[in-house]
Amino acid sequence: MNNSIKVERAKRNMTQAELAGLAKVSRQTINAMELNKYVPSTVLALRLASIFETEVGKIFSLQESDWD
Repeated sequence: MNNSIKVERAKRNMTQAELAGLAKVSRQTINAMELNKYVPSTVLALRLASIFETEVGKIFSLQESDWD
């Protein structure tokens, strides 16, 4: 799964730690998502979309390999 968390965070001049605090997760979780090493739960994806005031589909997108 691809995501634009890092881009959205940069647009808002927000650190990983600041986003983690708002999303109620660790900074390491944000880092792992940005590196595509962690796929968030539906609740976390919705929470991030709310923080960024956008739709989940504008932050996360499936890759062809996600269908396997």
